[in-house]
Amino acid sequence: MYLSAFMPTRFGNTALLVAILIAVSTSQTSQATEPTRRFIAADSSQNRVAMIDETGKTEWEHKIGSLHDLHVLPNGNVLLQLSWTEVAEIHPESGEIVWRYDAGKRPDNAGKRLEIHAFQRLANGRTMVAESGPGHIVELDKALNVVHSMAFKVRKPDAHRDTRLVRKLESGNYLVCHEGDGLVREYDLDGTTVWEYAVPLFDQKPASGHGVDAFGNQCFSAIRLPSGNTLIGTGNGHSILEVTPAKQIIWSVHQNDLPGIQLAWVTSLQVLPGGNILINNCHAGPENPQLIEVNREKQVVWSFRDFERFGDSLTNSQILAVDGTAIPLDGPEFLR
Repeated sequence: MYLSAFMPTRFGNTALLVAILIAVSTSQTSQATEPTRRFIAADSSQNRVAMIDETGKTEWEHKIGSLHDLHVLPNGNVLLQLSWTEVAEIHPESGEIVWRYDAGKRPDNAGKRLEIHAFQRLANGRTMVAESGPGHIVELDKALNVVHSMAFKVRKPDAHRDTRLVRKLESGNYLVCHEGDGLVREYDLDGTTVWEYAVPLFDQKPASGHGVDAFGNQCFSAIRLPSGNTLIGTGNGHSILEVTPAKQIIWSVHQNDLPGIQLAWVTSLQVLPGGNILINNCHAGPENPQLIEVNREKQVVWSFRDFERFGDSLTNSQILAVDGTAIPLDGPEFLR
């Protein structure tokens, strides 16, 4: 456009028009390639779970208490927790609670300190719930009957630290993050350990706290990949590790691997259909994004930072659409 001003008058209008069209085309292309995401996220510091559309607007929100797990179900309902002991399925449009389970009211748990940090709606319609404190995983039918129960193992039972995320695998086994023990352990249905991995400290000394200066191996999440490897969110280890069945780390993202971003408490993870990984970056402070999507080359593809609607305890999220394409909600767990 600058050069067109110096062209002969008879060509000036044409050149100017071409320059404008090129500029508009370039602008439209740039806008078209800007990544967009529709997602749901929960933040315990502001007691809010919210669904954000691809333009960045809040399309649904609900008040919560403490929360460490979150799912949008194939029917569009949201499975979340309302408190440390209560799990509910909510219809977003009406706000109706269509299913509710309060572990504190189950007779077997009477008088026991108990917290729920993980749950999952299974393909057979049951709901799996990990009950920390009493130390077991239960599967409930729609009428809240316990149809299966399995005791897990921890060194020092603690309702707040026994577990973080737990997932039932396609094999029928349970993959459990034991936060207090710094272990990811796979159990069969009878409670026998079939695999475990001790999250390493990488020759660093543990440091208390929750932010970027804290450190430990208090793992939060684990996903079994189709390869048989396990992807682990190490909590206050500030990292994501991909570990083989032989316990070798073959891929990782550590605290300062992403330019301009520091990881703090790495909580929930999601592997997207194209292979990118969504990282929840909890307790990292307002200078860092709360959600980060990276590819296998450790490049940041998309990030989200909003300290008005959410705070510094954004623990769980789920991407629902990528650039206008919805992610199937009824596929295997590693795609959720």
